[in-house]
Amino acid sequence: MKFKILVLFASLLLSFNALAISLQDAKAQGFVGEQTNGYLGLVKETSDAKTLVSSINAKRKSHYQKIAKKNNISLNDVAKLAAEKAIKATKKGQYIQNTRGKWIKK
Repeated sequence: MKFKILVLFASLLLSFNALAISLQDAKAQGFVGEQTNGYLGLVKETSDAKTLVSSINAKRKSHYQKIAKKNNISLNDVAKLAAEKAIKATKKGQYIQNTRGKWIKK
């Protein structure tokens, strides 16, 4: 009986991991892209991509806030600088947002 429960538990863990998508996979598949505001955006909406974007953006905001406070500058300024770096680092064929808010492939 314990073995069956262990197998069921392991199967559930594997299925949850299979549903989750990594940032690199999401970018490569065209689900998400870098926005001009320093945050990740949804190019094509899927539940996994939406969850990923929320999680990544919360972490980014927290990191930006620490940098802003440490350097006595605005959160917005930090986010804009981060956007420039993220857009430059985006691989060819992945999505970035232009200044008009349109998604384009780099």
